[in-house]
Parts: sequence; C-alpha cells; structure tokens
Amino acid sequence: MLALDLDGTILDRQLHLDPRDVAALDRIRSAGVAVVACTGRPFPGAAPWVKRLGLEGPIVCYQGAQVRTLDGAVLLDHGVSHELAMEVIDYARERDLHVQAYRDDELIVERDRPEAHLYAEHAGMTIHLVGDLDTAMGPTTPKLVIVSTGEKLEALLPDVRRRWAGRLNAATSVPEYLEFTSVESDKASALSFVAERFSIPQAEVVAVGDGRNDASMIGWAGLGVAVAGSPPEVIAAADRTIPRPGHGGIQQLADVLLK
Repeated sequence: MLALDLDGTILDRQLHLDPRDVAALDRIRSAGVAVVACTGRPFPGAAPWVKRLGLEGPIVCYQGAQVRTLDGAVLLDHGVSHELAMEVIDYARERDLHVQAYRDDELIVERDRPEAHLYAEHAGMTIHLVGDLDTAMGPTTPKLVIVSTGEKLEALLPDVRRRWAGRLNAATSVPEYLEFTSVESDKASALSFVAERFSIPQAEVVAVGDGRNDASMIGWAGLGVAVAGSPPEVIAAADRTIPRPGHGGIQQLADVLLK
C-alpha cells in the first residue's frame, strides 16, 4: 500500500498536477498497489482530488483525525475536545492570529480575515462566519488551523509543542498552516488503521510526504519517502527522498516500487 500526501507531494503550490506524475501513479495502481490519500485537507477539500487521481479510497483526511470512504462515510474519528480547542483559539486570539475550526465538514471562523480566504481558496472550501467559535464549534472539532506567514509559524512551533505536549499534536502542513489534532490522531495512527483494515503488514506500507504532519507516517511505514526540501525532521524520518511535484518524484517512486 502507498500512503500518498497530496499538497507538496503530488500537487504543487499552485495546485497543478503534472500529467507524468499522474501517469506514474496509474502505473503504481495498475501493478496492484493500493494507493490511499493521506492529507491534512478536510474531507470536502480532499475528495475532488482523490477522484481526479482515480483513487477509490478510503481517504485519510483532517491530518489523520478522520478516515472516510469516498462517499463520505466515517470509518475513524478522533476530534479535539472543546476544552482543548478553546485553549488553542484563546492562544490565537491573544496574539491576533487567524484560527479556524470545523463542524460537519464546514470551515468555521469568527473573523473575516484575508488568511481565511487564502486557506479557503487553496482547500476548495467555503468560509462560514460565526459569531463565536466557542458556541459554534460543537463538542469536538477534527482539527484547528492557525494561518499566518511561514516565518511567524516557524517561530511559534516550539512554543505550541511545549505548551500542548502530550495533549495535542501540532505540526505544519504547508509553511503557512499550523495544525492541531488530538494526541490520538496523526497520519501514522490513521494509516495503521487503514493498513489493518486492508490486512496489509506494516512492512509492506510505503508513505510519502513533505510536511511535518507527514513525519509520523513516514517514520511508521516500512518504506518512508520524503520530498526533497522538506523540513529536517521529515527528512530524518525517511529512508529516501524524491524530487518535488513536477520534477519526476512520483515517476521515481514508481520506478523504486515496481523494479
């Protein structure tokens, strides 16, 4: 089984797919390898790309907080509790940072800020403006995201990891998104769930990605693959690297898997 991150791994920053990468992915699938999208994207932002790539599911989405079938059925769900979510929201409010949550696959924000529109455009989501995340969020949310500049989030990351150590997972997906999920949910735990469901041994799982949110599944998989230029902790978790989207990475991966 191949666990495939989307953004930064097969999708470039402009959301382009290289036809050669798509053809290489088809070659992998035709050889009998089950390909599972493992993405930080919410389900509504992931499903169109999964369909476009011809994948059948399931989909690991929301950073591993959920595993969904292509028709939307929930197979696994580990949300952030309301109490912990409000800690993150208050942290962002105190620093005048954009923060967002999710309820029933809707992106919810309490301030109409440019960061929300940048995220929504990239993720293919509609913004739902609410009066107060505290009352609008529900008992859990799959994840929370602080959206800011890469430089600002890079500086914040050590602090948030210390602050919520053992209580929340915190990682960047792309440099501008700092994402929080429950300690029960990351891409590795979700991938383990899917592999067990398919009766595929850990040693026969390949995982490829480029963000800090991918490090756990890259380290867990029998073969972990990082995209060149990934953060050092992602490179360290991997057994090998491939070029970035549009530069032959998926083609190289196909050559490795099918040799």
